[in-house]
Amino acid sequence: MTLVSKRIKKVIVMMESKWSCEPPALKIGDLVARVPIVQGGMGVGISLAGLASAVARAGGIGVISAALVGIYEGEAYFFKNPTEANIQGIKRQIALAKKKAPGGIIGVNIMVALTDFEPLCRAACEAGADILFCGAGLPLNLPELRPEGANTKLVPIVSSPRAAQLVAKRWWSKYQYVPDAVVVEGPKAGGHLGFAPDKIEAEESRLEVLVPQVLEAMKPFEDKAGKPIPVIPAGGIYTGRDIYYYINKLGAAGVQMATRFVATHECDAAPAFKEAFVKATKEDLTIIKSPVGLPGRAIRGTFIKEVEAGKKKPYKCIYHCLKTCDYRKSPYCIAAALINAQRGRLEAGFVFAGANAWRVDKIVSVQELIDELIEEYCQALKEDQEGPRA
Repeated sequence: MTLVSKRIKKVIVMMESKWSCEPPALKIGDLVARVPIVQGGMGVGISLAGLASAVARAGGIGVISAALVGIYEGEAYFFKNPTEANIQGIKRQIALAKKKAPGGIIGVNIMVALTDFEPLCRAACEAGADILFCGAGLPLNLPELRPEGANTKLVPIVSSPRAAQLVAKRWWSKYQYVPDAVVVEGPKAGGHLGFAPDKIEAEESRLEVLVPQVLEAMKPFEDKAGKPIPVIPAGGIYTGRDIYYYINKLGAAGVQMATRFVATHECDAAPAFKEAFVKATKEDLTIIKSPVGLPGRAIRGTFIKEVEAGKKKPYKCIYHCLKTCDYRKSPYCIAAALINAQRGRLEAGFVFAGANAWRVDKIVSVQELIDELIEEYCQALKEDQEGPRA
């Protein structure tokens, strides 16, 4: 064997043994993600093609947020025809992500509460999105929004076994179709939460309680369809040990994580947005009353403090982006606040974040983060296999 071929062989071996173990792949229909992690879709503009493609290249499932994606097509165009701009924007982001991550899995998060939910779902499917993740409401008609011939997987995001059951029952009775997977999001998630304010800290709302219940709720539909319905927990999952727990102890197929991916170089937010996570303390995280009628978890900065002090006043809605937003009674425009924050103007906006955001202490690359999480997973696996020491 020549010296060159020896070196090549060594490189191949190093690539194959990058991690000390191989976690189970996340399978959603005919899609197989080597890394069982879905990067949560974060709007506005926090997870676009840049972040999603980086996660897909690393072996996970990258997700683009469709919320107000048209603003990045140019403000003049967006304010003139927001739905058209959003459709153009989501198609461009998907194409860009696919180009940057050939062969990778690219999903799109489209909130049911969006005013243009239906045209965005159709557009994302037409553009070749591998998966649609739909929450912030029950996507009861989602199968009919997928164009004929499209192979896009359909995944509802729910906060309870009852919601999962409602969606699956409607899809099966009306379309003879079951969810390709289900994301169950607990109360430790960032952004809007699917829980009443008094239920956020309740024992029955804990993610580790909800996951087995959703798994049980999906069994009858798995039997009817003759195929598995992977359950993917989300909200507060922070380490590789967390991933190991949900997959190996509770039976989840994979996990969804969002907060960890904000503090990456590839995240599409401005540096100031990412630094807000690095600087945040546990006491900075708070539950706010969002203009859309839901509680939300955010980092309590200058903007939120001013709202709490009554310093913000209602003003003209820039675009009625969410069906449930009563802009006439709101102290601020949530769309404008989130756009400002994404651009780094935190004095004029705020940052949504998960309950563990205070644990973030540095910004790393997506690949570094994935490697760290998988190694933590492998260490947990090793310790479990070896058992307690004498």
